[in-house]
Amino acid sequence: MYTIYVYVLDTLADWELGHVISELNSGRFFKKDAPPISLKTVSYSKEPVNTMGGLTIVPDCVIDDITVSRTSMLLLPGADTWNDPRHSTIIEKAGEFLSLGAAVCAICGATAALANFGLLDKRPHTSNGPGFLEMVSPSYRGQSFYIDKPSIADDNLITASSTGALSWARQIIEYLGVFQSDTLESWYEYFSTGNPEHFFALMHTLPSGNEN
Repeated sequence: MYTIYVYVLDTLADWELGHVISELNSGRFFKKDAPPISLKTVSYSKEPVNTMGGLTIVPDCVIDDITVSRTSMLLLPGADTWNDPRHSTIIEKAGEFLSLGAAVCAICGATAALANFGLLDKRPHTSNGPGFLEMVSPSYRGQSFYIDKPSIADDNLITASSTGALSWARQIIEYLGVFQSDTLESWYEYFSTGNPEHFFALMHTLPSGNEN
């Protein structure tokens, strides 16, 4: 079983998590032998947080409850509040994930939080365009590893820009191995283009009984 820890914080950018958590939680397009997935929201306290979209989320657990292993993953969404020092603990935990071979997936403002901690200095990564990390993170030293694409996967580190949520979701799903490769390709093409032929192709890739 994979345990996916989704860090939640005030002003969380709801849309950045939409594709990936919906697919991982529902399992609607999973292949027959896909490993089970457990999603847990986590924060620095059990106090409710309010997303940018106005939703209220009560975290399932706190940072101390996280178990780090190769079958755990940490999702770090964008938000306007990453500068709050209370979030430094989860970034330290992200460093532990990476060191132990567990996956860390960060998008938008969360990439700046990783940059502030030096976690992007020596690994291929992306963010909200060239110059963004230098602007928001004076300690950032990873310029030579920056790749100007919507989403970049470097083994167990997957980063994305604010406009790369769909590509980010695709790379996370691929890392977890829960879709067949043709399912993932059709899924991505359908949601990126809206072309109905990709929807029907997606349906044809599914195991019997998963066509709804």
